[in-house]
Amino acid sequence: MPDEKHIIHSYEQSLTYLKEELAVEENFDIICLEMNHANRKMALFLVDGFGKDIALTQIQRELSHTTEEELEDHYHSLMQSRIPYAEVESEKDLDIVIDQVLAGPAALIVEGLDYCILIDTREYPVRGPEEPDTEKVVRGSRDGLVETLVMSAALIRRRVRDRTLRVEFMQAGRRSKTDMALMYIGDIADKEYVQQIRESIDAIDTDGLPMADKTIEEFIFKEGNNPYPLVRYSERPDVCATHLFEGHVLLLVDGSPSAMITPITFWNLLQHAEEYRQKPIIGALLRLVRFAAVFVSLFLLPIWYLLATNQELVPEAFHFIGTQEDGSIPLFVQFMIAEAGIEMLRMASIHTPNAVAEALGLVAALLIGDIAIEVGMFSPEVILYLAIAAVGTFATPSYELSLANRFMRIIFLIATASFGVAGFVLSTTIWLILLVRLKGLHVPYMWPFIPFNVKALRDVFLRIPMPLKNRRPAIIHPQDPDR
Repeated sequence: MPDEKHIIHSYEQSLTYLKEELAVEENFDIICLEMNHANRKMALFLVDGFGKDIALTQIQRELSHTTEEELEDHYHSLMQSRIPYAEVESEKDLDIVIDQVLAGPAALIVEGLDYCILIDTREYPVRGPEEPDTEKVVRGSRDGLVETLVMSAALIRRRVRDRTLRVEFMQAGRRSKTDMALMYIGDIADKEYVQQIRESIDAIDTDGLPMADKTIEEFIFKEGNNPYPLVRYSERPDVCATHLFEGHVLLLVDGSPSAMITPITFWNLLQHAEEYRQKPIIGALLRLVRFAAVFVSLFLLPIWYLLATNQELVPEAFHFIGTQEDGSIPLFVQFMIAEAGIEMLRMASIHTPNAVAEALGLVAALLIGDIAIEVGMFSPEVILYLAIAAVGTFATPSYELSLANRFMRIIFLIATASFGVAGFVLSTTIWLILLVRLKGLHVPYMWPFIPFNVKALRDVFLRIPMPLKNRRPAIIHPQDPDR
């Protein structure tokens, strides 16, 4: 139970308490507008940047026409007839009122009323729903989720008009009180998964969640040493809607334009909307090319290094494999330097303004790469195969998965350089075992490869025509398995 002094008893005490706790005199963006209408004192509290000017002006105009008779029937007449807004509620606890004001709604206290009236007039600064940079398609919708929770939920609900769609509001963080929404279709999603996520969020005990969804992922799954993502991030409303219809659960976090999709498997991270915007046979071809690109990004460099340093393993038909011109430094060190260089270029491109980003690419391609070969620091084959592996990394749909695969590629290289064939075989075997043992919300990460399911595995590698795709993924236990 809240402390007694924090419950509204008198107008003057409530006004003083709210002014002190909200530090009205110290915060220039906290507004306390004191008014007098119908012979009653009133005060409106709000955060300046969150208030919708038109709505607040209309509310003040209506309050100026309020009569004493309308205030005699407690607060009901005032809420029902004089506040022209859809989202209005009452609250007695002043601590809850303070939290609400800091979250965006305006709070109105009126002399003689033992309730505070909360009016959700907030309008967060928001950009337009633009197409996400990392999930572009040639043909398809151009809208994307935004940092505002309500608008992102609306973009998804526009595509899912099912009456059982649930959008549960939740908060986490003692100080940040970060808003989030748990989305699922009530008669499709497994209720146990929903409850697990709900309990994990309720158990979060920290003062703030400044990194939003990524921090929440770490609290829910607690896999700090695992480089592979256990959720799929997407900024496309159509992708989010597709996963809702399959039975997945979505988590939207205010301040982040990405939806967290869970539970997922490794293969969910390799899907892309472009495959479903083309004919099935073209989509299947695109998917197979993408899988090949991911395989190349993982294994091309360690396999080439293994063959280049063990020429007796090279078949006669592939006699060109190896270094034609040796660099001035060992081959393994060349790879490590080149990998570090690629990472530095990636970070530099993130921090570089768009106006000079093209110049950065020219410097990297022409000066660094070409001159490094000319002076004999790198062999041309190292640059070639590293470039092919980098293209495979960039072709991976999930950014988080591409970083994890790149990390494992370096591990494979180190193991191969240290122990040769045995190192390569052992490192890849351990990697595969770790992926097989990995689970998110008790869903096997490598399903349907392990546990094996031939029909589901066919759907993984081939883009099946939608009329034939009439079953939801069995591994996430949908309540309604038929589409």
